[in-house]
Amino acid sequence: MADFDIAGQTIGKERLFLIAGPCVIESEELVFNVARSLKEICGELSIPFVLKSSYDKANRTSIASYRGPGIEEGLAILARVRKLLGVPVLTDVHGVEEAREAARIVDVVQVPAFLARQTDLLRAVGESGKTVNLKKAQFMAPWDMAQAVDKVRSTGNHRILITERGTQFGYNNLVVDMRSLAILEELGFPVVFDGTHSVQLPGEQGTCSGGQRQFVAPLACAAVAAGAHGVFLEVHEDPDRALCDGPNSLPLADVRPLLEKLLRIYRAVKG
Repeated sequence: MADFDIAGQTIGKERLFLIAGPCVIESEELVFNVARSLKEICGELSIPFVLKSSYDKANRTSIASYRGPGIEEGLAILARVRKLLGVPVLTDVHGVEEAREAARIVDVVQVPAFLARQTDLLRAVGESGKTVNLKKAQFMAPWDMAQAVDKVRSTGNHRILITERGTQFGYNNLVVDMRSLAILEELGFPVVFDGTHSVQLPGEQGTCSGGQRQFVAPLACAAVAAGAHGVFLEVHEDPDRALCDGPNSLPLADVRPLLEKLLRIYRAVKG
């Protein structure tokens, strides 16, 4: 597994890294505040950090759910955060044209879990030349992600992250099979554990998803112990008032103690 660079930061198996931020862009102020705090925390802990936030959440449960400011305004906000704070940024893309547009601004393009089999999209993100974060679909076995990886690699792009985010288990529930992390690592790319989407309860509240954020920390600890190279967290100043994924988002105040614990585990595992 080869390490690679994202905006001057080395991402790979030698150092625990973090992808984190608000689920969706609610306001420029929120994104700046969370990004600034996470950058400071990660700087003090020597953890490579990539800011995550989405300009559009196209797979919300209800037609009435907040989706975000849209691609034009959202990318403009991410561009300003990237420039003023000097942090690399990641966002979701949902189609071929979106992938090309977002790649002009962001450092990492992310394929949402529900779209992990979409060949044209996977080729488009690969052709962007940017780092690609592939989220394993809730309905896919970990070994099935080999095909998704090959679709991106077919473009000549080998800057790939693979993210485990839980597997559908019955109705309105996800489970995490820690064996998945080892299986995904066999594909030869850094493996990320999504600690917040993995505790989501899809559609559990009828018009929106629920979540069990009290399990974010224990699952993240278990994942790092099982070999995850990076951790993905949705972070909000006040998750109970978040416009998207609040029940499974981590309060900003809880990030530092969790990262300190994860670092201790990571160092113990790596020897």
